[in-house]
Amino acid sequence: MEQDSKSEQCWVCRLRSKRVFPDNKMIQIDDTLVSLDLIEANFICDLAQCKGICCVEGDSGAPLEKSEIAKLEKALPVVWNDLSPEAQAIINKQGVAYIDCEGDIVTSIVDNKDCVFTCYDSDGTCKCAIEKAYREGKLSFYKPVSCHLYPVRVTQYKDFRAVNYDRWKICKAAEILGQKEKLPLYKFLKEPLIRKFGEKWYESLVEVAEEWRKQKEQEKLG
Repeated sequence: MEQDSKSEQCWVCRLRSKRVFPDNKMIQIDDTLVSLDLIEANFICDLAQCKGICCVEGDSGAPLEKSEIAKLEKALPVVWNDLSPEAQAIINKQGVAYIDCEGDIVTSIVDNKDCVFTCYDSDGTCKCAIEKAYREGKLSFYKPVSCHLYPVRVTQYKDFRAVNYDRWKICKAAEILGQKEKLPLYKFLKEPLIRKFGEKWYESLVEVAEEWRKQKEQEKLG
């Protein structure tokens, strides 16, 4: 342990720019502040239980990067027939995205619920038409990175990006399954975290996670 310039206790890693602030439950990796929930929480999506409700529930659509708008527009001819008539009407009226009440670019939604890119299986499971087309080899774009990262959300601030676990009741089944399999959230989301932040960033997170767990084990031993 050592004191930083503000006399705040933090643990400093040897590799790259990383610090853990236990009191604030945050990890600093380069320009990101990462919630320790990514390390401490266990999580595995249980689609059979939740039926893809995260693509339906919420205050607005899925957050988008500006470059993703063109990719979604390019995908429209491929996925169009999988979209509901209501979704098609919304897209024809306002496009694939809009600015929500917080000023963020998000996917368009139907009746303040479904993302316009949702489609449904015969058993009522909600899925992403973009991801479906990707898995069928029809698209090279997987889906928006915010969707890939869920339930982790990234918020851009002036000097840093906050990486948080968006914990809420619709993902309770995923928490139960993750606890059963003992799979931490950051491991479950390895692919999208690398997609968003890069291999070196993820390696740094893994190192912090391993050291953090060792520290917790030592604390238990007294």
